[in-house]
Amino acid sequence: METVNLSFRYAEEDYVRAMRAHYASRLRLPIDIAVTVGVAVLGAYELRSGSHAFGIALLCVSGIFALILIAAFAVIPRISFRTQPKFRDEYSLRFSPEGIHFQTVHIDSDLQWGMYTSALVDAYSFILYYGTQQFSVIPKRVFRDGSQRETFERLLLQNVSRVVDKTK
Repeated sequence: METVNLSFRYAEEDYVRAMRAHYASRLRLPIDIAVTVGVAVLGAYELRSGSHAFGIALLCVSGIFALILIAAFAVIPRISFRTQPKFRDEYSLRFSPEGIHFQTVHIDSDLQWGMYTSALVDAYSFILYYGTQQFSVIPKRVFRDGSQRETFERLLLQNVSRVVDKTK
């Protein structure tokens, strides 16, 4: 029976990277940036061509879009990590074909793989989704070696119906 036992504490960077990967997978970042820049350019053009109110309005809209993107990728992930006491706990997880044993100071629970609807794999972590905006983060750094990580990847592919690998 293939079992993977992990014990770790989250580092802030683990969660920040995972949230950024999550946002990048949900947003259309290249399009969002292009629209923001396009609206700014149009606003600057309108401002120079005499339509001051419209130009200023477009520049303000572009600025708001830019602030939203900056907040999503730079500010919100750090605030989310720092305000959640659960991220300071020691996590002990056991993954097996039967399910997942999840233990912290406050939680001792057996979970079924079926609660995870999808997963996102990036260069730094495995992000396991149990809702549209809810996920568990398994940092790649916590695996003892490549063999243990490969066993986890096999379990993930066998038990989670939709796995998106952004490392390839």
